[in-house]
Amino acid sequence: MATRTRTVFFLSDHTGISVETLANALLAPFPNVQFQRHSMPFIDTIAKAEEARELIRSSQELTGLSPIVFSTLMDPVIRAITKQTDALCFDFLETFTAPLEKSLAVKAVHEDIKVHGLGKPNVYDDRIDAINFTLAHDDGVDARRLAEADIIVIGVSRAAKTPTCVYLAVQYGIRAANFPITEDDLELKRLPDSLKGLLPKLFALTIDPIRIQQIRQERRPDSRYSSLAQCQFEVRQAEKLYKSLRIPFLETTHLSIEELSAKIIQMTGISRHQRIL
Repeated sequence: MATRTRTVFFLSDHTGISVETLANALLAPFPNVQFQRHSMPFIDTIAKAEEARELIRSSQELTGLSPIVFSTLMDPVIRAITKQTDALCFDFLETFTAPLEKSLAVKAVHEDIKVHGLGKPNVYDDRIDAINFTLAHDDGVDARRLAEADIIVIGVSRAAKTPTCVYLAVQYGIRAANFPITEDDLELKRLPDSLKGLLPKLFALTIDPIRIQQIRQERRPDSRYSSLAQCQFEVRQAEKLYKSLRIPFLETTHLSIEELSAKIIQMTGISRHQRIL
């Protein structure tokens, strides 16, 4: 089937992350369509709304096809201006607000509500603290405050510990430390001394040996560290250690960071804070 092309606009009066996330979820089931995405955040004035409207109109004139517009704009005046086109518009707030008003028996307050955290300083500060904590406790660099972590992610080298922890901190305000399981630990069949007494906080990541060998080969080509035999040994012994200590673990090979994080939260029951980006 020939690939089709369609222009898509994401309109938001804040960062645009929410509208992009929702819209991309709706667009994902159409792999045979090539979407040319245009993100337009911080549309918070009439002038910016008019500019967005003209860009949408220009796109239709250029391509001859009606653009697709996804919007989370709150201001009704600004929202109305952006709809003065022939585009196919999906207004997430308008779509869901009316049913919610009916169910809750109250009217929605249409004003500049700070949905992304700065309107709630404590939530924002907690998120920043979680990010700082996670970066300071990456790869076992500083073990002095590990007990203060919400979760400690462990695993052999290149098992996606760092990106997973950073995502947990940024998206959910979770203080996620990570600590490496080394060859010495595996030969001794025990956890590092720094993790003693912290078993309830531990969550392990594992990975297919062939995949980790490919990743390590890019970092240290043709070394013992990146050999398939070494990768197989480390993964095999690490999983034995996790099972013997009843440490929950996930196989990361075919999971995105988003999927990993969601599964970790689901499996551990760890509290996640309000999403504020």
